[in-house]
Amino acid sequence: MSKFSLAELSQQLESENSKDRMIALAHLRDVDAVEAMPLIKKVLNDEVLQIRSMAVFALGIKQTEESYDLLIELLETDTDYGIRADAAGALGCLEDERALKPLLRAFYEDTSWLVRFSAAVSLGNLGKPEAKDALVHALNSDETILQQAAIAALGEIGAVETVDKLLTFASSDNWLIKQRLAEALGCLPCEKSIAALKFLVKDDHPQVQAAAVLSLQKLEPSTP
Repeated sequence: MSKFSLAELSQQLESENSKDRMIALAHLRDVDAVEAMPLIKKVLNDEVLQIRSMAVFALGIKQTEESYDLLIELLETDTDYGIRADAAGALGCLEDERALKPLLRAFYEDTSWLVRFSAAVSLGNLGKPEAKDALVHALNSDETILQQAAIAALGEIGAVETVDKLLTFASSDNWLIKQRLAEALGCLPCEKSIAALKFLVKDDHPQVQAAAVLSLQKLEPSTP
């Protein structure tokens, strides 16, 4: 429990000083989810965007029966793309299978690449194979960060059948892309993954090398 009482935190969340509200919201991390929920809801429509963002994130961490419906409403109706992206990310924290269709819809229909990125990451968190087509589609995005999210997510959902498509990124000029690829291949056991990882182990970038070594050890435990 926080050193502040629930009554004190509730009062602080109504302060005219945004710093007070932000501090009170941060203290909710020590409060039970059910008790924290009414207080989180106090600032879901705060005039300060950073406070709203913190509140949305809190919905994913302080999980109650209300969390899912509140996040879906924010994802589908909020006018601020940052809040929609936060909601998409928080839905991934919930790991609620009901979020699959709303996240897919956000991925395909939202006009913001940031929302699509958050949706792709959360689709990976859900681990549902039904997300495969959307994630493969994201591999063709012009946004590098969306490609990174899709590569990682395809690994998380265990889409071994997409390895051929993923291997087109093995010679990317972007080391982050190759790092995500190396990490993903460690979750996609097949001969092509192993061969690609042996190639990536020799990459010029140390973080790509390190990721490839770890993944290779997952797939071939006897690898030194």
